[in-house]
Amino acid sequence: MPAADSRRLVALALPPGDEFIAALDAAWQRGSAVLPIDPFAPPAVVDRLLAAMRPDEPVSDDTALVILTSGSTGEPKGAQLSRDALAASALATHARIGLRTDDRWLSCLPWQHIGGIQVMLRARLLDLPLTVHDRFDVDRFAAEPATLTSLVPTQLVRLLDAKVDLGRFRAILLGGAAAPPALLARARAAGANVVPTYGMSETCGGCVYDGSPLDGVDVALDAGRVRVRGPVLMSGYRLRPDLDAEVFDDGWFVTSDLGEYGGDGRLRITGRVDDVVITGGENVVASRVAEVLATHPAIADVAVTGVPDAEWGQRLVAVIVPRDATDVPSLTDLREWGSAALSPAARPRAVVVIDELPRLATGKLDRLAIGRLAARSGDPGNL
Repeated sequence: MPAADSRRLVALALPPGDEFIAALDAAWQRGSAVLPIDPFAPPAVVDRLLAAMRPDEPVSDDTALVILTSGSTGEPKGAQLSRDALAASALATHARIGLRTDDRWLSCLPWQHIGGIQVMLRARLLDLPLTVHDRFDVDRFAAEPATLTSLVPTQLVRLLDAKVDLGRFRAILLGGAAAPPALLARARAAGANVVPTYGMSETCGGCVYDGSPLDGVDVALDAGRVRVRGPVLMSGYRLRPDLDAEVFDDGWFVTSDLGEYGGDGRLRITGRVDDVVITGGENVVASRVAEVLATHPAIADVAVTGVPDAEWGQRLVAVIVPRDATDVPSLTDLREWGSAALSPAARPRAVVVIDELPRLATGKLDRLAIGRLAARSGDPGNL
């Protein structure tokens, strides 16, 4: 058994590939845990992350990986994942999608994110062939004879736009960010077997596939807030017992996500607890507003957020990417479009037009950047 002082946290700032795997194996053989870091992150960012994770401090005996999960709020947190939890997640994934002797995984997501590194770990656990791309490239992806892969919605859009044959994949796990229903319909019409997943670093990645929990995973709703229980859970946040006390409740991990069950019994994520904008005394789920606006034919992409407002408390702002720069919907257009599905309070009071929504490497919206863009909307007047 490794000596107590050898159980340390090893930061790996390496791109996906053989060198990363060799360093991971060496660290685990010494009894250490690994902290994957974006190899292209600026030095100042790396310094801030290391200061928060403090590699000089010991790690718990069962910790194998520490995955950074700041979401889009900016505060770095380290989800401590054990080998048992990682293995439980990998085995449950293969049990759900099935396993064939000719299966081959294709990894094209960054390994500092749980969705990326889990592709590699799943393949190694069951000794499946693995092809690794250190970055996503449509042409390279199209040329690979793989049967299983994991993508974020942005990558899927690019593959569909390039008319890549996705029908050869037995399963394309889609996670990292909410997948618009129109994107899923488009992918399936193109012959792609897309499996939308829900999960996070704290659950070793996706733990709900196509609305149904993986084997061994329990999901519950408490006043609409999603709770998760099962062998895939992290042991806690590194050096943050204060946060552990907030998110663990009698064996349940209390997420910041809101959900509901559809008529078919499947879980649907409807927003986040911190996605609720209180405007004019009414609670509005910003992501629901974005879903409605996304159906506007002139909008290619949209995010909705709230910004401080002297009159309304918070002002609802739509940040949009138009399909055509010569046909940009006005604020009045957007409010009228949403009138059938949204209450007056849930209709945007300002609009910001940009070329592309800012996103994190995981494909999730960068809510901090979107908030800064929305703050530029100024005072739209008394609508």
